[in-house]
Amino acid sequence: MSEYPASGPPPQIPATRAPAPSRKPATTLRQRLAELRGPSVAPHPLDARALAALAANPGCRRRALLDGAGVDKAGLATALGSPSGFGQSQFALIRGNVFEAKVKADGGTELLRLLVERLGGGAEAPARAAVPDLTAAGPEGRAARTALALREATAAGGWALLDHPMLALEVAGSPAYLEPDAVVVHPDGTWTVVEIKSFPMIDGSADAAKVGAAARQSAVYVLALERVAAVTEGAEVDHRVLLVCPKDFSNLPTASVVDVRKQRAVTARQLTRLARVEDIAAALPEGTTFDPDRSPEELGSAVEAVPAAYAPECLAACELAFHCRGRARAEGAVESLGRSVRGELGGLTTVAGVLAAAAGKEGDPADPTVAALRRAAALRAEALAAVSGGVPCR
Repeated sequence: MSEYPASGPPPQIPATRAPAPSRKPATTLRQRLAELRGPSVAPHPLDARALAALAANPGCRRRALLDGAGVDKAGLATALGSPSGFGQSQFALIRGNVFEAKVKADGGTELLRLLVERLGGGAEAPARAAVPDLTAAGPEGRAARTALALREATAAGGWALLDHPMLALEVAGSPAYLEPDAVVVHPDGTWTVVEIKSFPMIDGSADAAKVGAAARQSAVYVLALERVAAVTEGAEVDHRVLLVCPKDFSNLPTASVVDVRKQRAVTARQLTRLARVEDIAAALPEGTTFDPDRSPEELGSAVEAVPAAYAPECLAACELAFHCRGRARAEGAVESLGRSVRGELGGLTTVAGVLAAAAGKEGDPADPTVAALRRAAALRAEALAAVSGGVPCR
């Protein structure tokens, strides 16, 4: 017999609470990126030089994903048959390391002298500075140790020299760990980035292109430092960076001050425009991987699955530039002619389409870009006709 009464509404049975939706583990993105670069491949570190180049081309999802996943782009380019000559020679690296060691010798005495001479406003260089130990396990541990050392040095109110600190910066939803040459903490709580380069400074000035690259690289360090300074009482990051180079043709160090406010603002704006790595990875076909053990055909398909934004400037900043340039030329993309040309051509995306529009075979005559192309083609034809007919051009 039922235990419920025969008449009346049935008793209310307490509703069971629906199970809470399971949360994806925090390592999901990390595991996905590990699958992309290959399960047995260690991540290639994203340094400030690469990050500055990435910020200069925020529309390139291919580079954002490969850098975010830690893929070795140089090895990938070689596997694709388009090896890149991008990067420093071994001789330049050795020369740079030797010069940096000379600058930082004796506890950074010469480095501090140059800094006070350029930024001290007439103050005397300190006899010594604290050099905290920044060793820790892994980049995360080193970044935490660096943040602690910066806070302690600021609270102490003295001079401190942080040799190769580790800074963290979120890029496209993924952490990037950056290692400047040095950061100096002033007694008033100011933090100054020091960038040491091996290219010469002749008669007080250096190559403008190299200085510009150093400024963009230093701006990334400034952005990362600002994150730590925001939670450190009394700290302020100086937007003036000390650039140390060999003097004239000697190995003696000299320095100049570089204001990176403009580069910092541009880099910060461009980084916010980067698509998130997890969104790019989610749009890839199942099984996509850049594992170097895969065949060149598989790697080529994986690379082509990620949209790129090639420009001639990539040749000086990206290991995959030769591969992307070859694809752009094969497709007749106007990007291979430069960003300025691409911007002027509006909706015309191929060289064949541009030539057809100029010849009057395609395109809307009411389109200002098409009208300008046809006018330019008419002027060219008129000039060529005048030359061939012996009539001097006006």
